[in-house]
Amino acid sequence: MTTIFYARVSTADQTLDHQVTQARKAGFTIDDVISDHGVSGVTIKLIDRPEGRRLFDMLRKGDTLVVRWVDRLGRNYQDVTDTIREFMRRGVIIKTVINSMTFDGATTDPMQEAVRDALIAFMAATAQAQAEATKEAQKAGIEAAREGKPQAYRGRKPSYNRDQLDLVQDMLATGSAGTSEIARATRLTRQTVLRIRRDIAEAEAALARWAEPERESKKTRPPERTFQNQ
Repeated sequence: MTTIFYARVSTADQTLDHQVTQARKAGFTIDDVISDHGVSGVTIKLIDRPEGRRLFDMLRKGDTLVVRWVDRLGRNYQDVTDTIREFMRRGVIIKTVINSMTFDGATTDPMQEAVRDALIAFMAATAQAQAEATKEAQKAGIEAAREGKPQAYRGRKPSYNRDQLDLVQDMLATGSAGTSEIARATRLTRQTVLRIRRDIAEAEAALARWAEPERESKKTRPPERTFQNQ
């Protein structure tokens, strides 16, 4: 019987280390870590991800799959519910680090099954709703940034990057962590986390305001010339 930790991260940044560390601090003994990088949890099913396919091949009856939360499996309601039910049919136990949830196919009592399935459905729906809210905030932020003039004052440069902002929104959505814990996990100050929490759209806009000029600068920057001694 093997315990496998699965993570989905946007880039190979500190997010993976945080998820694994958080799981071990919660008391999980992990035999193997599998992670997918740079894949969408909304549009790409778990089984269609490179490491997600390997996860389906590896898990056997009696194994335990640990994820930080169900949104690591996906942010599409149908995909997440189908995936969890498929693993339960195989005899795999699914556990979450956040909220310490356990899902398995051990029970045969119809009432307990109904409660379990309703909870799975609720968590999957929450994951999709949070993804949609994040997408709308990003869209609003980008539009707000583009409304200004090209040379307009951009404000203070954000002290966070895309991965950190995504992780803040992720942890806020689950409601499982306070400001101090989020600050430690993202390596941001409490004040920065509070500002993001107060206005996520503006946080997205700030990133967009600074990202666009930097991308344009890279496009227009002349290629570096190298000189060799003759």
